[in-house]
Amino acid sequence: MTDALKRLSEEGVAIWLDDLSRKRITSGNLAELIDQQHVVGVTTNPTIFQKAISQGDGYDQQVSDLAARKVTVEEAIRMITTADVRDAADILRPVFDATGGKDGRVSIEVDPRLAHNEKATVAEARQLAWLVDRPNTLIKIPATMAGIPAITQVIGLGISVNVTLIFSLERYRAVMDAYLSGLEKAKERGLDLSKIHSVASFFVSRVDTEIDKRLNEIGTDEAAALRGKAAVANARLAYQAYEEVFSSDRWNALEKAGANKQRPLWASTGVKDPAYPDTMYVTELVAPNTVNTMPEATLEATEDHGEITGNTIAGTYEKARADLDALENLGVSYDDVVRVLEEEGVEKFEASWNDLLKSTQAELERLAPSEG
Repeated sequence: MTDALKRLSEEGVAIWLDDLSRKRITSGNLAELIDQQHVVGVTTNPTIFQKAISQGDGYDQQVSDLAARKVTVEEAIRMITTADVRDAADILRPVFDATGGKDGRVSIEVDPRLAHNEKATVAEARQLAWLVDRPNTLIKIPATMAGIPAITQVIGLGISVNVTLIFSLERYRAVMDAYLSGLEKAKERGLDLSKIHSVASFFVSRVDTEIDKRLNEIGTDEAAALRGKAAVANARLAYQAYEEVFSSDRWNALEKAGANKQRPLWASTGVKDPAYPDTMYVTELVAPNTVNTMPEATLEATEDHGEITGNTIAGTYEKARADLDALENLGVSYDDVVRVLEEEGVEKFEASWNDLLKSTQAELERLAPSEG
Protein backbone atom coordinates (compact mmCIF):
# COMPACT_ATOMS: atom_id res chain seq x y z
CA MET A 1 0.00 0.00 0.00
CA THR A 2 1.21 3.49 -0.86
CA ASP A 3 0.06 6.63 0.92
CA ALA A 4 -1.15 7.96 -2.41
CA LEU A 5 -4.56 9.03 -1.11
CA LYS A 6 -2.97 11.16 1.62
CA ARG A 7 -0.62 12.75 -0.93
CA LEU A 8 -3.52 13.36 -3.30
CA SER A 9 -5.40 15.20 -0.53
CA GLU A 10 -2.29 17.23 0.29
CA GLU A 11 -2.11 18.34 -3.36
CA GLY A 12 -5.56 19.91 -2.98
CA VAL A 13 -7.65 17.10 -4.52
CA ALA A 14 -10.74 16.27 -2.44
CA ILE A 15 -11.46 12.52 -2.62
CA TRP A 16 -15.15 11.74 -2.91
CA LEU A 17 -16.69 8.28 -3.23
CA ASP A 18 -18.94 7.76 -6.27
CA ASP A 19 -21.25 5.28 -4.53
CA LEU A 20 -23.79 4.96 -1.74
CA SER A 21 -26.00 2.24 -0.33
CA ARG A 22 -27.76 1.59 2.96
CA LYS A 23 -25.40 -1.31 3.63
CA ARG A 24 -22.41 1.01 3.24
CA ILE A 25 -24.01 3.31 5.84
CA THR A 26 -25.21 0.73 8.38
CA SER A 27 -22.12 -1.52 8.25
CA GLY A 28 -19.83 1.37 9.19
CA ASN A 29 -18.03 1.11 5.84
CA LEU A 30 -18.61 4.75 4.90
CA ALA A 31 -17.31 5.93 8.27
CA GLU A 32 -14.27 3.68 7.79
CA LEU A 33 -13.52 5.14 4.33
CA ILE A 34 -13.68 8.65 5.81
CA ASP A 35 -11.46 7.65 8.72
CA GLN A 36 -8.88 5.59 6.84
CA GLN A 37 -8.94 6.47 3.13
CA HIS A 38 -9.26 10.25 3.13
CA VAL A 39 -12.80 10.20 1.67
CA VAL A 40 -14.42 13.59 2.29
CA GLY A 41 -17.60 13.42 0.19
CA VAL A 42 -20.09 11.16 -1.58
CA THR A 43 -21.80 11.42 -4.95
CA THR A 44 -24.87 9.48 -6.03
CA ASN A 45 -26.82 9.14 -9.25
CA PRO A 46 -29.87 7.16 -10.40
CA THR A 47 -27.67 4.23 -11.51
CA ILE A 48 -26.06 3.96 -8.06
CA PHE A 49 -29.45 3.93 -6.29
CA GLN A 50 -30.93 1.46 -8.76
CA LYS A 51 -28.08 -0.95 -8.05
CA ALA A 52 -28.27 -0.45 -4.27
CA ILE A 53 -32.02 -0.96 -3.97
CA SER A 54 -32.15 -4.01 -6.25
CA GLN A 55 -29.46 -5.88 -4.30
CA GLY A 56 -29.80 -7.38 -0.83
CA ASP A 57 -32.45 -6.82 1.83
CA GLY A 58 -31.17 -3.58 3.39
CA TYR A 59 -34.27 -1.66 2.31
CA ASP A 60 -36.91 -4.28 3.18
CA GLN A 61 -38.16 -2.68 6.42
CA GLN A 62 -38.59 0.77 4.90
CA VAL A 63 -40.16 -0.60 1.70
CA SER A 64 -42.55 -2.69 3.78
CA ASP A 65 -43.63 0.41 5.72
CA LEU A 66 -44.06 2.40 2.50
CA ALA A 67 -46.12 -0.44 0.98
CA ALA A 68 -48.37 -0.50 4.06
CA ARG A 69 -48.98 3.23 3.56
CA LYS A 70 -49.77 2.61 -0.13
CA VAL A 71 -47.47 5.40 -1.31
CA THR A 72 -46.75 5.86 -5.01
CA VAL A 73 -43.57 4.39 -6.40
CA GLU A 74 -42.20 7.91 -7.04
CA GLU A 75 -42.77 8.88 -3.42
CA ALA A 76 -41.21 5.61 -2.26
CA ILE A 77 -38.05 6.29 -4.25
CA ARG A 78 -37.75 9.79 -2.82
CA MET A 79 -38.25 8.52 0.74
CA ILE A 80 -35.65 5.77 0.27
CA THR A 81 -32.97 7.82 -1.49
CA THR A 82 -33.29 10.90 0.72
CA ALA A 83 -33.03 8.69 3.83
CA ASP A 84 -29.69 7.35 2.57
CA VAL A 85 -28.44 10.83 1.68
CA ARG A 86 -29.52 12.22 5.07
CA ASP A 87 -27.72 9.43 6.95
CA ALA A 88 -24.58 9.79 4.83
CA ALA A 89 -24.68 13.57 5.38
CA ASP A 90 -24.80 13.00 9.15
CA ILE A 91 -21.78 10.67 8.96
CA LEU A 92 -19.89 13.30 6.93
CA ARG A 93 -20.97 16.23 9.13
CA PRO A 94 -17.67 16.40 11.10
CA VAL A 95 -15.79 16.79 7.76
CA PHE A 96 -18.24 19.49 6.69
CA ASP A 97 -17.69 21.39 9.93
CA ALA A 98 -13.89 20.97 9.84
CA THR A 99 -13.63 22.27 6.24
CA GLY A 100 -16.02 25.19 6.66
CA GLY A 101 -18.59 23.57 4.38
CA LYS A 102 -16.23 22.91 1.48
CA ASP A 103 -16.25 19.11 1.85
CA GLY A 104 -18.28 16.60 3.84
CA ARG A 105 -20.90 16.83 1.10
CA VAL A 106 -23.41 14.31 -0.26
CA SER A 107 -24.96 14.82 -3.71
CA ILE A 108 -28.47 13.79 -4.76
CA GLU A 109 -29.79 14.19 -8.29
CA VAL A 110 -33.02 15.72 -9.52
CA ASP A 111 -35.25 13.29 -11.43
CA PRO A 112 -33.38 12.91 -14.76
CA ARG A 113 -36.69 12.89 -16.64
CA LEU A 114 -36.81 16.64 -15.88
CA ALA A 115 -33.43 17.33 -17.56
CA HIS A 116 -35.02 19.43 -20.31
CA ASN A 117 -37.53 21.27 -18.09
CA GLU A 118 -36.14 24.31 -16.29
CA LYS A 119 -39.11 25.08 -14.03
CA ALA A 120 -39.60 21.47 -12.93
CA THR A 121 -35.85 21.14 -12.22
CA VAL A 122 -35.92 24.20 -9.95
CA ALA A 123 -39.03 22.92 -8.15
CA GLU A 124 -37.46 19.48 -7.69
CA ALA A 125 -34.21 21.00 -6.37
CA ARG A 126 -36.15 22.98 -3.76
CA GLN A 127 -38.13 19.89 -2.78
CA LEU A 128 -34.99 17.73 -2.42
CA ALA A 129 -33.19 20.36 -0.34
CA TRP A 130 -36.25 20.53 1.93
CA LEU A 131 -36.64 16.74 2.13
CA VAL A 132 -33.02 15.95 2.97
CA ASP A 133 -32.82 18.99 5.25
CA ARG A 134 -29.05 18.88 5.80
CA PRO A 135 -26.72 21.82 5.16
CA ASN A 136 -24.10 19.51 3.63
CA THR A 137 -26.22 18.36 0.70
CA LEU A 138 -25.52 19.22 -2.93
CA ILE A 139 -28.42 19.03 -5.38
CA LYS A 140 -27.27 17.58 -8.70
CA ILE A 141 -28.55 19.35 -11.80
CA PRO A 142 -27.51 18.23 -15.31
CA ALA A 143 -25.80 20.83 -17.51
CA THR A 144 -28.38 20.60 -20.30
CA MET A 145 -29.59 23.76 -22.06
CA ALA A 146 -32.59 23.81 -19.67
CA GLY A 147 -30.34 22.98 -16.72
CA ILE A 148 -28.14 26.07 -17.15
CA PRO A 149 -30.80 28.68 -16.21
CA ALA A 150 -32.09 26.29 -13.52
CA ILE A 151 -28.62 26.33 -11.90
CA THR A 152 -28.73 30.14 -11.74
CA GLN A 153 -32.19 30.06 -10.13
CA VAL A 154 -31.27 27.37 -7.57
CA ILE A 155 -27.96 28.99 -6.56
CA GLY A 156 -29.88 32.29 -6.32
CA LEU A 157 -32.13 30.65 -3.71
CA GLY A 158 -29.07 29.77 -1.62
CA ILE A 159 -29.16 26.05 -2.43
CA SER A 160 -25.74 24.44 -3.07
CA VAL A 161 -25.45 22.61 -6.39
CA ASN A 162 -23.41 19.86 -8.03
CA VAL A 163 -23.68 20.50 -11.77
CA THR A 164 -23.43 17.14 -13.55
CA LEU A 165 -23.00 15.73 -17.06
CA ILE A 166 -20.54 18.35 -18.36
CA PHE A 167 -18.60 17.17 -21.39
CA SER A 168 -17.68 20.25 -23.42
CA LEU A 169 -15.50 23.25 -22.65
CA GLU A 170 -18.13 25.62 -24.03
CA ARG A 171 -20.83 24.15 -21.79
CA TYR A 172 -18.48 24.25 -18.82
CA ARG A 173 -17.99 27.98 -19.33
CA ALA A 174 -21.79 28.37 -19.44
CA VAL A 175 -21.98 26.45 -16.14
CA MET A 176 -19.48 28.76 -14.44
CA ASP A 177 -21.36 31.77 -15.80
CA ALA A 178 -24.64 30.33 -14.44
CA TYR A 179 -23.02 29.91 -11.03
CA LEU A 180 -21.76 33.50 -10.94
CA SER A 181 -25.19 34.76 -12.07
CA GLY A 182 -26.78 32.72 -9.28
CA LEU A 183 -24.41 34.19 -6.70
CA GLU A 184 -25.28 37.68 -7.94
CA LYS A 185 -28.99 36.88 -7.48
CA ALA A 186 -28.33 35.48 -4.00
CA LYS A 187 -26.39 38.64 -3.11
CA GLU A 188 -29.31 40.82 -4.27
CA ARG A 189 -31.58 38.78 -1.99
CA GLY A 190 -29.25 39.46 0.94
CA LEU A 191 -28.25 35.80 1.34
CA ASP A 192 -24.96 34.76 2.96
CA LEU A 193 -22.76 33.85 -0.02
CA SER A 194 -20.25 32.02 2.19
CA LYS A 195 -22.87 29.33 2.81
CA ILE A 196 -23.36 28.56 -0.91
CA HIS A 197 -21.07 25.95 -2.45
CA SER A 198 -20.90 24.29 -5.85
CA VAL A 199 -18.90 21.78 -7.86
CA ALA A 200 -18.95 21.32 -11.63
CA SER A 201 -18.79 17.62 -12.58
CA PHE A 202 -16.69 17.39 -15.73
CA PHE A 203 -16.92 13.86 -17.16
CA VAL A 204 -13.69 12.15 -18.14
CA SER A 205 -13.60 8.46 -19.16
CA ARG A 206 -16.68 8.59 -21.41
CA VAL A 207 -14.85 11.09 -23.64
CA ASP A 208 -12.09 8.57 -24.34
CA THR A 209 -14.60 5.76 -24.86
CA GLU A 210 -16.45 7.71 -27.58
CA ILE A 211 -13.37 9.19 -29.25
CA ASP A 212 -11.35 5.94 -29.15
CA LYS A 213 -14.26 4.21 -30.91
CA ARG A 214 -14.04 6.78 -33.71
CA LEU A 215 -10.24 6.51 -33.86
CA ASN A 216 -10.49 2.72 -34.20
CA GLU A 217 -12.84 3.19 -37.15
CA ILE A 218 -10.28 5.48 -38.84
CA GLY A 219 -7.72 2.72 -38.26
CA THR A 220 -4.48 4.57 -39.16
CA ASP A 221 -1.26 4.68 -37.10
CA GLU A 222 -1.87 8.39 -36.59
CA ALA A 223 -5.32 7.64 -35.17
CA ALA A 224 -3.98 4.85 -32.93
CA ALA A 225 -1.38 7.26 -31.48
CA LEU A 226 -4.17 9.54 -30.22
CA ARG A 227 -6.12 6.86 -28.34
CA GLY A 228 -6.57 7.62 -24.66
CA LYS A 229 -5.44 11.24 -24.92
CA ALA A 230 -8.66 13.18 -25.44
CA ALA A 231 -10.28 12.86 -22.00
CA VAL A 232 -7.29 14.08 -20.03
CA ALA A 233 -6.63 16.88 -22.55
CA ASN A 234 -10.27 17.99 -22.35
CA ALA A 235 -10.25 18.01 -18.54
CA ARG A 236 -6.96 19.91 -18.39
CA LEU A 237 -8.37 22.60 -20.68
CA ALA A 238 -11.41 22.76 -18.41
CA TYR A 239 -9.08 23.54 -15.52
CA GLN A 240 -7.52 26.31 -17.61
CA ALA A 241 -11.03 27.76 -18.13
CA TYR A 242 -11.66 27.48 -14.37
CA GLU A 243 -8.46 29.42 -13.63
CA GLU A 244 -9.49 32.17 -16.06
CA VAL A 245 -13.05 32.60 -14.78
CA PHE A 246 -12.10 32.50 -11.11
CA SER A 247 -9.48 35.21 -11.48
CA SER A 248 -11.78 37.63 -13.35
CA ASP A 249 -12.97 41.00 -12.04
CA ARG A 250 -16.52 39.66 -11.93
CA TRP A 251 -15.43 36.81 -9.68
CA ASN A 252 -13.23 39.03 -7.49
CA ALA A 253 -16.24 41.22 -6.64
CA LEU A 254 -18.20 38.13 -5.54
CA GLU A 255 -15.27 36.74 -3.58
CA LYS A 256 -15.05 40.02 -1.65
CA ALA A 257 -18.72 39.46 -0.74
CA GLY A 258 -17.81 36.04 0.73
CA ALA A 259 -18.47 33.73 -2.25
CA ASN A 260 -16.77 30.34 -2.71
CA LYS A 261 -15.17 29.17 -5.95
CA GLN A 262 -17.07 26.46 -7.84
CA ARG A 263 -14.56 23.61 -7.87
CA PRO A 264 -14.02 21.41 -10.92
CA LEU A 265 -14.98 17.82 -10.07
CA TRP A 266 -13.55 15.00 -12.19
CA ALA A 267 -16.39 12.53 -12.70
CA SER A 268 -16.55 9.20 -14.50
CA THR A 269 -12.97 8.45 -13.40
CA GLY A 270 -13.17 4.66 -13.56
CA VAL A 271 -11.04 3.55 -16.54
CA LYS A 272 -13.18 1.72 -19.10
CA ASP A 273 -10.35 0.39 -21.31
CA PRO A 274 -8.12 -2.25 -19.64
CA ALA A 275 -5.27 -1.17 -21.92
CA TYR A 276 -4.93 2.03 -19.86
CA PRO A 277 -3.55 2.38 -16.30
CA ASP A 278 -6.49 2.01 -13.89
CA THR A 279 -5.49 5.18 -12.02
CA MET A 280 -5.01 7.32 -15.15
CA TYR A 281 -7.94 9.67 -14.54
CA VAL A 282 -6.69 10.33 -11.00
CA THR A 283 -2.93 10.71 -11.40
CA GLU A 284 -3.13 12.78 -14.62
CA LEU A 285 -5.60 15.29 -13.16
CA VAL A 286 -3.96 16.46 -9.95
CA ALA A 287 -4.37 20.19 -9.28
CA PRO A 288 -5.34 22.41 -6.35
CA ASN A 289 -8.99 23.00 -5.45
CA THR A 290 -10.37 20.06 -7.44
CA VAL A 291 -12.52 17.08 -6.50
CA ASN A 292 -12.10 13.55 -7.85
CA THR A 293 -15.13 11.35 -7.30
CA MET A 294 -14.08 7.72 -7.62
CA PRO A 295 -15.85 4.40 -7.76
CA GLU A 296 -14.51 2.15 -5.00
CA ALA A 297 -12.34 0.12 -7.41
CA THR A 298 -10.54 3.30 -8.55
CA LEU A 299 -10.13 4.45 -4.94
CA GLU A 300 -8.54 1.10 -4.03
CA ALA A 301 -6.32 1.08 -7.13
CA THR A 302 -5.08 4.58 -6.32
CA GLU A 303 -4.39 3.60 -2.71
CA ASP A 304 -2.56 0.45 -3.85
CA HIS A 305 -0.34 1.72 -6.68
CA GLY A 306 -1.26 5.30 -7.59
CA GLU A 307 1.76 7.51 -8.20
CA ILE A 308 1.07 11.04 -7.05
CA THR A 309 3.87 13.29 -8.28
CA GLY A 310 2.47 16.75 -7.60
CA ASN A 311 0.43 18.98 -9.90
CA THR A 312 -0.01 17.19 -13.25
CA ILE A 313 -2.14 19.89 -14.92
CA ALA A 314 0.12 22.96 -14.66
CA GLY A 315 2.05 23.58 -17.87
CA THR A 316 0.03 21.13 -19.99
CA TYR A 317 -2.42 23.44 -21.77
CA GLU A 318 -0.50 23.80 -25.03
CA LYS A 319 -0.09 20.02 -25.37
CA ALA A 320 -3.76 19.44 -24.44
CA ARG A 321 -4.91 21.90 -27.10
CA ALA A 322 -2.60 20.25 -29.66
CA ASP A 323 -4.08 16.81 -28.87
CA LEU A 324 -7.64 18.04 -29.41
CA ASP A 325 -6.61 19.86 -32.60
CA ALA A 326 -4.97 16.67 -33.91
CA LEU A 327 -8.25 14.80 -33.42
CA GLU A 328 -10.16 17.49 -35.31
CA ASN A 329 -7.61 17.27 -38.15
CA LEU A 330 -8.26 13.52 -38.39
CA GLY A 331 -11.97 14.18 -38.82
CA VAL A 332 -13.08 13.45 -35.23
CA SER A 333 -15.56 16.26 -34.53
CA TYR A 334 -15.30 17.49 -30.94
CA ASP A 335 -18.69 19.19 -31.15
CA ASP A 336 -20.36 16.00 -32.33
CA VAL A 337 -18.64 13.88 -29.66
CA VAL A 338 -19.78 16.12 -26.78
CA ARG A 339 -23.33 16.36 -28.20
CA VAL A 340 -23.59 12.56 -28.38
CA LEU A 341 -22.17 12.17 -24.86
CA GLU A 342 -24.63 14.62 -23.33
CA GLU A 343 -27.59 12.97 -25.05
CA GLU A 344 -26.40 9.49 -23.99
CA GLY A 345 -25.68 10.71 -20.45
CA VAL A 346 -29.24 11.96 -19.95
CA GLU A 347 -30.65 8.81 -21.60
CA LYS A 348 -28.58 6.50 -19.38
CA PHE A 349 -29.71 8.23 -16.20
CA GLU A 350 -33.32 8.20 -17.43
CA ALA A 351 -33.04 4.47 -18.17
CA SER A 352 -31.60 3.86 -14.69
CA TRP A 353 -34.42 5.90 -13.17
CA ASN A 354 -36.99 3.83 -15.06
CA ASP A 355 -35.25 0.63 -13.87
CA LEU A 356 -35.35 2.06 -10.35
CA LEU A 357 -39.09 2.69 -10.71
CA LYS A 358 -39.62 -0.90 -11.89
CA SER A 359 -37.50 -2.59 -9.24
CA THR A 360 -38.98 -0.42 -6.44
CA GLN A 361 -42.51 -1.16 -7.66
CA ALA A 362 -41.69 -4.89 -7.60
CA GLU A 363 -40.33 -4.56 -4.03
CA LEU A 364 -43.42 -2.61 -2.92
CA GLU A 365 -45.61 -5.42 -4.28
CA ARG A 366 -43.45 -8.18 -2.77
CA LEU A 367 -43.45 -6.59 0.68
CA ALA A 368 -47.06 -5.32 0.68
CA PRO A 369 -49.01 -6.59 3.73
CA SER A 370 -51.64 -9.17 2.92
CA GLU A 371 -55.15 -7.80 3.21
CA GLY A 372 -57.04 -9.02 6.21
